[in-house]
Amino acid sequence: MTELPIAAVDRIIRKSGAERVSESAAVMLSEVLEEQALKIASEAAKLAKHAGRKTVRDEDVRLASRRSSIL
Repeated sequence: MTELPIAAVDRIIRKSGAERVSESAAVMLSEVLEEQALKIASEAAKLAKHAGRKTVRDEDVRLASRRSSIL
């Protein structure tokens, strides 16, 4: 079970142009998004720690997301 609401993921898929979305597709995208979010969040936490901070800032998340697309 993922943390992301399936209804919200369904809306995201529909916004991308899909007319209909199966529940299994929304669940699968939710799982993929959560997996990627965990990777980005982990990297952002490492960046904050490296900077001597306990607080993860938006710039940490932005940089981590850029770095994860390269990896």
